[in-house]
Amino acid sequence: MTDRSQIREFLTTRRARITPEQAGLPVYGGSRRVTGLRREEVALLAGVSVDYYNKLERGNLAGVSESVLDALSRALQLTEAERDHLYDLARTASTHGGAASRRHRPSARRVRPGLQLVLDAITEAPADLRNGRRDVLASNRLGRALYSEMYADPVRPANVARFTFLSPRSREFFRDWDQSATDIVASLRTEAGRNPYDKGLSDLIGELSTRSEEFRVLWAAAVGVPGWAV
Repeated sequence: MTDRSQIREFLTTRRARITPEQAGLPVYGGSRRVTGLRREEVALLAGVSVDYYNKLERGNLAGVSESVLDALSRALQLTEAERDHLYDLARTASTHGGAASRRHRPSARRVRPGLQLVLDAITEAPADLRNGRRDVLASNRLGRALYSEMYADPVRPANVARFTFLSPRSREFFRDWDQSATDIVASLRTEAGRNPYDKGLSDLIGELSTRSEEFRVLWAAAVGVPGWAV
């Protein structure tokens, strides 16, 4: 049996044995064609996009972060032995699939010096440049001053989503925190749909899902909402 086949069999059989009730998901009227969880339900529980989970269940665990593996373990209610086996499958896939994983397009973290000069030339208003993960890649002096509370976090690059959901300062910073949080989740879902293999993005979503109840609720609520990519 190939590595991909082992991964597919492992994930599908573990998904099939868990009912929505066991996972704490609401069950509405009508018949279900599967006794266990659907793929989109596992994706919701793990805090990843449906496209990304589909890729995993097709047998591609190359380059998957520990935070995503931990989220999958919780979503599938794996035993300690099963969790260790999932990690072993991921390590094997990364060893054999490193070349394939390098094809995935990462979100840029650096900007050209010319763009920084353009930002610095804007002296009457705050300005910054962000990628799809909401990392702040560069900013001018007023931009850094405006988001000084966000830059208090030593993690770099500074990230608007991480600041919004993980920093108590954000609730005073944003005039309408609820709307800002909703907008952030919408932008992350759009980016996840556009670039489902971005490891940095999956790491960020896994971190926020693990550490923020508000993020988990908003991320789950976004599933199936028109206009929100999954």
